[in-house]
Amino acid sequence: MKKVLVCDPISELGVNIIKQEPSLEVDVKLKLTEDEICAIVADYHAIVVRSETKITKKILENARVLQVVGRAGVGIDNIDVDAATMKGVVVVNTPDGNTISAAEHTVGMMLALARHIPEADQSLRQGLWNRSKLVGVELRNKKLGIIGFGKIGSEVGKRCKAFGMEIMVFDPYVNLDNAKRAGVELTDLNTLIKESDFITVHMPKTKETLNMIAKDQFAIMKDGVRIINVARGGLINEDDLYDAIVAKKVAGAALDVYVKEPETASPLFTLKEVVATPHLGASTEEAQVNVAIDVVHEVIRVLHGEPVQNAVNIPFIKPELMVVVQPYTVLTEKLGKLATSLAEGPIDDIELKYSGDIANLDLSSLTNTFLKGLLRPSLHEAVNYVNAPLLARQRGMKVKEIKSSQAEDYTNLIAITIKGNNGKWQKSFSGTVFKNNELRVLRMDKFSLDIQPTGHLILVMHRDRPKLVGQMGMILGEYGINIAGMQLDREEQGGKALMVLTIDQGVNESIMNQIRKIDDVTQATYVSF
Repeated sequence: MKKVLVCDPISELGVNIIKQEPSLEVDVKLKLTEDEICAIVADYHAIVVRSETKITKKILENARVLQVVGRAGVGIDNIDVDAATMKGVVVVNTPDGNTISAAEHTVGMMLALARHIPEADQSLRQGLWNRSKLVGVELRNKKLGIIGFGKIGSEVGKRCKAFGMEIMVFDPYVNLDNAKRAGVELTDLNTLIKESDFITVHMPKTKETLNMIAKDQFAIMKDGVRIINVARGGLINEDDLYDAIVAKKVAGAALDVYVKEPETASPLFTLKEVVATPHLGASTEEAQVNVAIDVVHEVIRVLHGEPVQNAVNIPFIKPELMVVVQPYTVLTEKLGKLATSLAEGPIDDIELKYSGDIANLDLSSLTNTFLKGLLRPSLHEAVNYVNAPLLARQRGMKVKEIKSSQAEDYTNLIAITIKGNNGKWQKSFSGTVFKNNELRVLRMDKFSLDIQPTGHLILVMHRDRPKLVGQMGMILGEYGINIAGMQLDREEQGGKALMVLTIDQGVNESIMNQIRKIDDVTQATYVSF
């Protein structure tokens, strides 16, 4: 008999599904502390949580038979996925269950903001009839900027088109053909921010998206813009938003999520221009049922040894192949992240060429892992090893696998080519695994390299000339950033060249912009592995 521990409230329908499994026993124990879970976790094969309970490294270290942690929802911020992976514990989530609820809440918040509905309600209850002070705006003919056009963002777009809004979209993974089919205008982030009357954010919370809308972005917005965030707290800088509203730059904001939660004392709540709700995006009866049913089915599949649909951390690979494939799984995910950094816009075509002994294996898991690494910086928890191919197809990416048992310069080699904008740009790079499972990136376009894909890298395309390396060092030195290693290759003296710097810490966009302004630098990219 395997035991399942439910730590957070989920729909009774979900709990009953587990109870109906003769080989499973379920315990519902809510509001447990970390120490209380540590004391009992050794007996459980599965844990189900929502957002309240944190599954920490300490809890996982105390687990003896744990096979799976299920999150009834999209976000996995409350689960130490790295520790779970090291422990061999599968983490599953439910990226689809609350899509419609979150989209509808976004539209509801937008309407409430446009028509002063909460303020009007409070005013009338206080015995006031202030029609003249509560004049709103129509959504019709307004420009709506949607940042992030995944499942929720696209559902918001469908609904707002019905209001007669003009939809602008920023999403690095949506190409022109898909945008046309959706009837939206694909644009860059700055243009969207400058031209939109309403802006709604539907991005995951990552290092790259944290504070993605802050003082500099507010400065270039239209006067009277309105902001909606039903995605993740921290995407919009709350202090800068407060200042922008007080300065009348922003006409109002509708917020469902906050940097710190639960949040009851934000300065934003003192502003009548702000509509605020306590993280209700997924709080509908239907969504709660959907995520509960979805997560328990995933947990049951894992416990029965069946393939799962929403594994966040572990691809489905036959046990006998795991020893051989595992190092290449790590490599392909890193190559996917590298592809994201090198891409000059939405990707249309992807070619993966597997050469050498590995070409004789079933490599679908490696291709899926590459796509997960490619899409993860944008889609975050919503992408996993199983759904990555579908998400890539939905974004118009054509993926091609080529196998060649003939070894090239190395025993095994994985060569990647990505293309975009109808073939107007193309990037190629390759990697392998040396003995002792050492990962290497060996080539970028025409340039030969030998790079370990770990830590922090800066890739600089430039014209070969004296003093340029020194200028790079001066900029990084001013910020106390140490260069741990450097590689250079060039086509010819004075021709195109590539410099790869390994640095001891990350760099922000301001530093990268200074590097890009160096004479003869044509492209500079920061990659964090």
